[in-house]
Amino acid sequence: MELPLESLTAFRPRTGTPEQWNAAFVRVEDYLRAHRVHNRLQQSQILQRVLAQAARQHEKEPHLDPTTLAAEEIDRMMDAWFGELLGDKNLPHERIAVEGRVALQMCNGVERWPYAFLDLENVPPEFAHEMKQRSVQAGPDMTVTSMVPREIELGTLTEVAGQTFEQIEKWPILRVSLLWMLFISMLTMLFFATR
Repeated sequence: MELPLESLTAFRPRTGTPEQWNAAFVRVEDYLRAHRVHNRLQQSQILQRVLAQAARQHEKEPHLDPTTLAAEEIDRMMDAWFGELLGDKNLPHERIAVEGRVALQMCNGVERWPYAFLDLENVPPEFAHEMKQRSVQAGPDMTVTSMVPREIELGTLTEVAGQTFEQIEKWPILRVSLLWMLFISMLTMLFFATR
């Protein structure tokens, strides 16, 4: 639905404060930018539709925050748009939101077809085809398997090292002596390396 340019300035909600509606406007604008909708005219048209619907809802439920209503409305619009494009309107919100956004990003839809974003009437056929092709498809069902634990074979070197450490732990004097010998040999190597 294309809105005439003069209607973009005609938004005057009957309930809520200007500050609340300004906050709702900023939130929806940020949401659109997050989806890479940078065209100001297109942003304005979508904002007008979202805020007009949120204002109608706010008249019925004035205790709700306009920003919340606007966020819920843009989510509802996105779900309907993704459901139409992907061909499955009965998916739950979380699933349709993820599948739709993944498909939109994978086909670079906002960049390639900028005016198709949230427009159900003028969807280019190649855009709809790309969205369906890029949608997430579930893989095979999970099956239950069983694995028998096996001993890990680390080889003879690790066995010898393990036995050596066990012996060293039994004799603390030997352990300290070995550490001192290692320390003195390192100092000796450093001394002769710097000469």
